[in-house]
Amino acid sequence: MNDPQSPELHGYCPIAYFVLNEPMEGKSEFYSTYDGKLYYFVSDEAKQEFDKNPEKYIPAYGGLCAFGMSIEKEFEPDPTNFKIIDGKLYLFLKNDETDALELWNKEDEAKCLANANKNWQSKTMA
Repeated sequence: MNDPQSPELHGYCPIAYFVLNEPMEGKSEFYSTYDGKLYYFVSDEAKQEFDKNPEKYIPAYGGLCAFGMSIEKEFEPDPTNFKIIDGKLYLFLKNDETDALELWNKEDEAKCLANANKNWQSKTMA
């Protein structure tokens, strides 16, 4: 019954980032697909909220690392390493060597966003 593909955000609920300001794992019984991608939610209420306006809740840059996008690189983000900027969810790489959110926060955020948006637009237009 459930879509056999892997869920976006490694199964974390996109609504929880906004409501709780923290990542929470969704449950496979509460799911939606949007733009061909599968999302899990913590509750039916969260699923219904997402279904009303999915664009509000999906991560920027197709779920790629925002810092990576700002430097024209594609990094797989850690879904627990995030920041909400102007009502949009941004995800960041985090591993033993690098915390991309830390790097992002040391930079001029407006400049990083402008670069990431430009690079994403180039990528999606190609």
